Amino acid sequence: MAATSDLQVPVVEDGIRYWTDQPASVDGVLGGYGTGSLPRVDALGSRLFLLHLYPELCTVPSALKPLEPQTVSQPIRALDVGAGVGRVTSDVLLHLVNDVCLLEPVTPFIQEALRNARKSAAVTSSTPTRGGYAIHWPGLADLTKSVTFLQGTLQAFDPTHPLVSLDSSSSVTFLDRIGSRPNPGDPLSDIDSRFDVIWCQWCLGHLSDSDLVAFLKRSHAALRNQGMDGHCGKSLIIVKENVCSDAEDGGPRTVFDEQDSSFTRSDMAWKAAFREAGLRLVKEQVQEGLPDGLYVVKMYAMK
Repeated sequence: MAATSDLQVPVVEDGIRYWTDQPASVDGVLGGYGTGSLPRVDALGSRLFLLHLYPELCTVPSALKPLEPQTVSQPIRALDVGAGVGRVTSDVLLHLVNDVCLLEPVTPFIQEALRNARKSAAVTSSTPTRGGYAIHWPGLADLTKSVTFLQGTLQAFDPTHPLVSLDSSSSVTFLDRIGSRPNPGDPLSDIDSRFDVIWCQWCLGHLSDSDLVAFLKRSHAALRNQGMDGHCGKSLIIVKENVCSDAEDGGPRTVFDEQDSSFTRSDMAWKAAFREAGLRLVKEQVQEGLPDGLYVVKMYAMK
């Protein structure tokens, strides 16, 4: 798909080992940028990007155009993969959708996410951390929304059947469901119900090119409302990732980072992967307002 800077490819165990040694906090998952403007700027950019594509998710009326009640036949479900401590789920997805399924392989991270969700479900106000970052998971305390916590790797994960591992040596484990439940006696009654939004942010670099394409194909199959032609209505796959420069000839380029065993892909490399997975790019946008010195971050929406 893309020419790499050398023959190295991401190794799952090496990546998990690196992130396990980082602080299980927003600051830790964001490489030391968690106490500044980055979390808020990133979250607002993500919400606006998703709302532009899926305006029905808006819950705030406008003075110019009053919000009309939306008829929703079923709860809107989102999948947050490589979710870290749950920042995207709490700051982006729960503000817009009803139910989130969260997948993370790093034990300290998903345990921190689970602790924070439980704290938020127990109170109605935000609970600040020592770093001043407000942790609030909307809808959990009043049981109007839910988050299902799964631990596992992307390589072993099938979004259509989240608890069926694709790798005999690696399991996908259900940890808990916080918030509402369609069936009070069964927290997993809707686990195979597919998704309206699949959100992938700052995690796909830990997949090799072949694993990336395979995961994107599985994600496409897990989108809701698929018709006979394979189209999925408003269902979307969102990829938000660092982007390096393309090759000198304008072609795809991939750079390997030995520290965390991950790839940084160029714009053309990402688009080559999307095409190979059979996805149609419907919107792309650079995330503005991030601190200087970081890679360019781009958002891609596919159907």
